[in-house]
Amino acid sequence: MTVAAAVGFVESVRRGGIGVSLGSSRLFAEALAEIDLGNPDEVYWTARAVLLHRPEDIEVFNGLFAAYWCGVDSGLARRPPQESLPVVLALDDPEQIPTDGPDEDGNADDDSITVRYSTTETLARKDFADCSDEELAESRRLMEEILFMGPCRRSRRRVHSRRARGALDIRRTVRQALRSGGEPAEIARAVPGNQPRRLVLLLDVSGSMEPYARALIGFVHASVASRARVEAFALGTRLTRLTRELSQRDPDRALRAAALAVKDWSGGTRLGDGLGRFNDEWGCRGMARGATVVILSDGWDRGEPQEMEIQMQRLARVAHRVVWVNPLKASPGYAPLARAMAAALPFVDDFVEGHCLDSLRELAKLVLGGPDGR
Repeated sequence: MTVAAAVGFVESVRRGGIGVSLGSSRLFAEALAEIDLGNPDEVYWTARAVLLHRPEDIEVFNGLFAAYWCGVDSGLARRPPQESLPVVLALDDPEQIPTDGPDEDGNADDDSITVRYSTTETLARKDFADCSDEELAESRRLMEEILFMGPCRRSRRRVHSRRARGALDIRRTVRQALRSGGEPAEIARAVPGNQPRRLVLLLDVSGSMEPYARALIGFVHASVASRARVEAFALGTRLTRLTRELSQRDPDRALRAAALAVKDWSGGTRLGDGLGRFNDEWGCRGMARGATVVILSDGWDRGEPQEMEIQMQRLARVAHRVVWVNPLKASPGYAPLARAMAAALPFVDDFVEGHCLDSLRELAKLVLGGPDGR
């Protein structure tokens, strides 16, 4: 079997309607170097273990496997191996009652294999690029439970201090004195208060980010709709502000409004130019000053790396903190070799993953707790 044949098989699986992420494709190519390519069983089970993520795709995959390898001079069998026993899925969710599966005692038929799983735990570590539409919808619901907000900073507004410290609060002291006939029985004190830093989210919606942008737009909506001082933008061939569209509480209405506002969804990528417009029109004028800026992008850019370096340097000068979330960072053997990504890294405070729910939870802890996680 040649490498070209393996790559062609991955493309045939995608054309057959089965989603295969870039990470799964790379892992499949690496796995082929570790098995006996002349053994049809090893090739089949390797492809199925790496490329498939949903039990309902098995039947379609079997047909694609047989149809493709019949036309390739590889010596593989024309029919893929079949399971000796059917597999029955049992949900570990008390609110969902499966129609098929084990009986009341938790036992299945002797002629089947029962596999138990929890939808929440499964989605927590599942790559967004491998999720079905139903799984993405469930992931967006779980994203609403993530507390994603900027860390607090010292405010100029003073608040009442219950302790005998701080500056004299004349107004409160006078009001309390009026209740006691003008005698100041208690001296009120005030100390500087705290308020959350502004959080700015820049989501890459280019073609290379499309498998992840579908999920991350739900994360951005959950952050904007549920909390104040959060701004959202879409980055592609142009820059689009989405704060107003995503501020609606109804996720379906918010995502539809965002889809209408973003004209370059799944198009090209000009990150440097987009960041330049953000710096000129919003960031350096005040929005990014003292804020936590989170860029959600894979770092692929058609523009010049010098432009990316200039704009990232401008952004880092005014922002309190710059966090870059790259879904590809979780891929085995990943290195930030893309020119734009390499140019941006010196001005990034934190470079983290963003390919699954667990990684987004870690991102929320990092942003809220600061660099040391506290």
